[in-house]
Order: sequence, then C-alpha cells, then structure tokens
Amino acid sequence: MSVEAVRQFDLNIEKVLEHWTPAYALRELIANAFDEHMLTKTAVPEIYKDEQGAWHIRDYGRGLRYEHFTQNENKEKLKHPEMVIGKFGVGLKDAMATFDRKKIHILIRSRHADITMDKSHKHGFEDIVTLHAVIQPPSDLNLVGTDVILYGVRDEDMEQAKDFFLQFSGDEILESTTYGSVLKPKKKKKARIYVNGLCIAEEDNFLFSYNITSLNAVLRKALNRERTNVGRSAYTDRVKSILLACSHSAVAIEMSADLKNYETGYIHDELQWTDVQLHACKILNANEKVLFLTPDQMRNGGSLVTHAQDDGYRLVVVPESIADRLTNVQDIQGKPIRDLDGYREEFNTSFQFTYVPISSLSKQEKKVFAVKELILNWLPNSQTKNIKEICISETMRVDYSGSEALGLWEPLEQRITIKRSQLRNVVDFAGTLLHEITHAFTGADDESMEFEKGLTQMLGQLTSYAIKNELPKGFLGLFKS
Repeated sequence: MSVEAVRQFDLNIEKVLEHWTPAYALRELIANAFDEHMLTKTAVPEIYKDEQGAWHIRDYGRGLRYEHFTQNENKEKLKHPEMVIGKFGVGLKDAMATFDRKKIHILIRSRHADITMDKSHKHGFEDIVTLHAVIQPPSDLNLVGTDVILYGVRDEDMEQAKDFFLQFSGDEILESTTYGSVLKPKKKKKARIYVNGLCIAEEDNFLFSYNITSLNAVLRKALNRERTNVGRSAYTDRVKSILLACSHSAVAIEMSADLKNYETGYIHDELQWTDVQLHACKILNANEKVLFLTPDQMRNGGSLVTHAQDDGYRLVVVPESIADRLTNVQDIQGKPIRDLDGYREEFNTSFQFTYVPISSLSKQEKKVFAVKELILNWLPNSQTKNIKEICISETMRVDYSGSEALGLWEPLEQRITIKRSQLRNVVDFAGTLLHEITHAFTGADDESMEFEKGLTQMLGQLTSYAIKNELPKGFLGLFKS
C-alpha cells in the first residue's frame, strides 16, 4: 500500500475524560451500532469474541466513514430522536481517546475504509501531539456495515459495557406506549431508567424499569455528555406519561398488588403518585372483573365481600383517599368504577329472595312465627294497615355494613320479609318484626329521627299492653333461646 493512500484525520484530542473506563468507551461504540441498526432497519448488531481473543462490535448498516469523526450534530439523528442514543459525534472521539489511554488497540473496518488510531504532531504545530485517526483504503470492499475490532479489552469490561443496554438486560416488556415502555426487571435488584435502550439512571424503590423513547425538553437538557446518573426530576414526567398511557392489565395488576401495602408505607415510589394510582384502577376495572375496597371494608365488609368473591370478583384493596375518588371517575372505556357501594346496589337490585313456605317450617319455627298475630293485634290499625304480607326467606339482601339484613320492608309490595334464622326464638323474631313494622308506618330510614320516634312509640304501646294483659302460658317457653 502506498504512503499516499494513507491519510491522517486529526481528532484534536490531547487529554479527555480521564475518569472514563474502557466500559464507558465500549458503551459508545455499542450505542453507535444500535443507532445505525434503528436508522437503517438492518440486522441487530452482534458483539462477540473471536478465536484470537479480540472483541468485535459489528453492525450491518451503511458503514462508518472518516467524516463520522467530525464533531457535529448529526442531522439524521436529530430528525429521529425517538430512535437513537447519540447525536453529536463526541462519544466516538471520547472512546478513541480512552482506548488510547488504556492501551487498547482498535481497528475499524467498513467498505469505505480501514481505520486505526495513532498519535502525531498537530499540523503546523510541532510542539503539540494529538490523536489521529489513520484512514486507509478498505481491505474488504464488499463488507456490509461496520466491524469494530478491539485488542486488549477484558471480558469484564465488555460485560459491564453491555450491561448499560436494555438489549442485553433480559428485562421483560410489560407494555409499550407512545412515550416508552414499562419493563419488569429480571436480573437486577434496582429498577432502571433507559433512554432509547441506554441506561441513564437506577432507582432503588421503583416498581418497574422504563425505556423512554419520547424525550421532552427537560430530559433532553439533562442528558449530559456521559448520559449517566441523570436526576429523577429530569425523567419523572416521562415515567408518569408512560404509566398513564398504559391500558393493559399486566402493568395495573403489578401496581394494584403493590397498593395492598399502602397502610404499612412499604410501597414503591410510582404508587405514591395519586394520578398513577387512579389510572391503575381504571385499567383494572376495564379489563377485569374487580371490586375496589378500602382496608376497613375488606376487614368489615361482612357477607357482601363473600358474595362478591362468590360472584367471581377479584378484590383490590386501595387507600381511602383513592376509594373516595373512584366514585367520581370512569375507567378507560368510560364505564363507572365498581366499588363496594356500587356492588351492593347491583347485588340488591338483582337479588331474589329464597322464600320458605310456612308449611315447610319446623314445629318450633311455626310457633314462633305465630306470635306475629298477637303482635299485629296489639298494635293499632294505623300502624299495620299498610302491611299485606309477612314472609320468611332463607337469604336476604345486604345492608349498609355488608351483612345480610335480618328483615326488610318493601313498600311497593307492602311486604315484610324476615330471615329464617330469626325464627330461632320469639325475642329475635319479635324484635325484627317490630323494626320492620316501624318502617312500614313511618316510611322512614334507619337512624332517622322519625324512625326513632316511631319505634319508641310502638315499644311504649306494647309495653303498656303487656303490663295489662298476661300472655297465654303456652307461649312463655318460646322466649328462651
């Protein structure tokens, strides 16, 4: 090869990034290979060690040219910021300087040239020695892409370099959005923040890792030359945007499971964000048969919670602050979010009593049930005239506490229904019957002043009657359980 065929390209570098390790330099070469892969839609780059012990970083793009050593904004990369990692051309030069400092020999081969590194006097300045790229004619005119060959690289340095990249992380993509992807880490204890597949930060208390592919102005500004240890304030908005754009259960299930720990305070940081909590509930409500409860409702929901589980609902525990807001929002499909109050209404609306014919009652139950005639006769007609029927049912609707009601007054049907278990003795049956008769003649709800007055009035009337009249002896034993 003639001397004239060899040219030197001054990289204008004396000393740079003294703290860079070989892993950082290798990271830049890998990033360039993946940028070319994304821009050209060619095969995924390969990283391997040959039989002579040299490491190769091989892409299948258009091939590196000497112009790529010019420090300048790459217009093609600027047009596609969502696809690439670098843009200024600085990283490649920094990597060459680091390899030179660490005595690592590099050969870059493409169909355009074979390139190595050397130190030479700066043109016109014999007292200054700078790093130069030595440009030689290509040894293989048919080579596809770029083959970077490195001599003297330790295996652990290459593994550390590869570890910067999502491609080699083994992380599982749970969902991709227009802003980026939610990832489930597999290998690492810490969650990671990637930008276009390159790790820029680690998080100790994040539930997920994230690959941000749509950068906002704040994040662009924060991406320093080395693209490491970027502060959380730079990417928080983008992480939120990714989570709020999710619509599948895979992400929401993980978040709802984490919410169970809200009372203890041991939840991941993303679940501290109220809008993210709400969105997780919206996704679950749209995609699954779920019921949202507070911790207190889960503990004290009574039979209503059991009914919900029997109906196939998956119970999701959320903080009180979130539960209060769920009643006023819709899920991602525009449907109301189902909480315990909503389920109670649905349950009672669709509920059907299991009525028990009087003839099917036991002898003891029939005697207790017969007490109703005495009670109705003792009360004035004004209090009982609205009652057309008194029935017994095996099952009942649930009350506000989530437990099955003991009795129910239905004004449209003018019917009182009492749970069969109340027939175990006169005290339980009579108490429930009097309670429902009070609803019948007052038309008032429990705990209202009107209901309390009506109940007090009726109890006074019955007490007065009991004092004046002695019950038949055959009924006295029924007052015992």
